[in-house]
Amino acid sequence: MSQKIGLNIGGRRFDVDVDDAFASYLSKQMEKDFNMEGKNDLKTMLQGYVRKTHELYVQNQKIEEILRKIERK
Repeated sequence: MSQKIGLNIGGRRFDVDVDDAFASYLSKQMEKDFNMEGKNDLKTMLQGYVRKTHELYVQNQKIEEILRKIERK
């Protein structure tokens, strides 16, 4: 099954179909970065993208650190 999640960006509505298991997580994350009921401009989208990319960067750094510790053993 899939669910539709929508967002207004630059005066246009965009809907995406995502797996049910992912939909709840995605909705909660999007609510942190975007106005889910109103308009979002391109600057807001870029800021959200940069925030999420930074989170992935930090997560990747931690994973690499853990892997280095495991390899030393």
